[in-house]
Amino acid sequence: MADSGINNEYLLEMGFSQEKIDKALSMTGNKGHEQAMEWLLAHADELDSGSMGQSSSATRNPEEPPSEAQSEGSDAEAKSIKCEDCGKLFKTQGEIEFHAAKSGHSNFSESTEEKKPLTEEEKAEKLKKVEEMLKQKRLEREEKEKLEALEREKIRIKSGKEMIEAKKRLEDIEMKKILEQRKRDKEEERLARQRVKDQIEADKLARKAKFGGESAQAAASTEPKAVPTIVKAPPAKNYNETRLQIRLTNGQALTQTFGIKEPLSAVRVFVELNRTDGDAPFMFMTTFPKKIFKPEDNDQPLDSLGLVPSAVLIVTKNIPA
Repeated sequence: MADSGINNEYLLEMGFSQEKIDKALSMTGNKGHEQAMEWLLAHADELDSGSMGQSSSATRNPEEPPSEAQSEGSDAEAKSIKCEDCGKLFKTQGEIEFHAAKSGHSNFSESTEEKKPLTEEEKAEKLKKVEEMLKQKRLEREEKEKLEALEREKIRIKSGKEMIEAKKRLEDIEMKKILEQRKRDKEEERLARQRVKDQIEADKLARKAKFGGESAQAAASTEPKAVPTIVKAPPAKNYNETRLQIRLTNGQALTQTFGIKEPLSAVRVFVELNRTDGDAPFMFMTTFPKKIFKPEDNDQPLDSLGLVPSAVLIVTKNIPA
């Protein structure tokens, strides 16, 4: 793990034997020297007092200087490998390969210089630096986790806002449709009133023509447009619309024109949007003839319910006895 700054050479310099390093790597699943360092720090006492310490005494630590017997007659022998590019000394092939891969240096030669082991003070200083490094990495990892959690929360909040905005847009569209429908209903109501007025005038002219004699003829001559209306009066019985007066529970009345093929549920919607007597559940009834409309009547067209060409509907909260 070159990025972490902790490697095999670093651990050897701290006084850990290669055997301990290999064991630490094995125990941590070979996930890197940083995890091995944490394991070594946590099991230092166990390693020093266990069988590993006994076995290590039989094998010379590469960091330990050679014994007097081993060093006899070997003053001219190579005691280390030196990097000609930076001057560092190495004992093992693994250290050399790691240094070459990390630094890019390639000029190495044998040296009679002996790589001195770290003093206890240097080991303690390196250990302190490693612990600080590990602590810093833990802090960085915790900070990264906090940032990721914050980002997830931002995404959740943004998603919630988008859902609220989408719902509001749908509500605005629905309200716009309702307002447009009301506008159309008012225009149809105005046209219906005008048709009623025209029909009344036509009826007056018809009565004058029937009972007024010459005066009716004179009126007809002065108002030539009324004559076609009198002729077309009988076909007007083929109604396409019906005018309903709806009496609310507080005594007020609503008047509206509906198509004869519209279902009774359309009248219910109109009442729910315009009523002034609260929002309690209600039913419709007529008095002449007396009839109570049941829920199954909501899908029936108005002409099949006998509400054409006009009718009075009474809103009741409870089913009359």
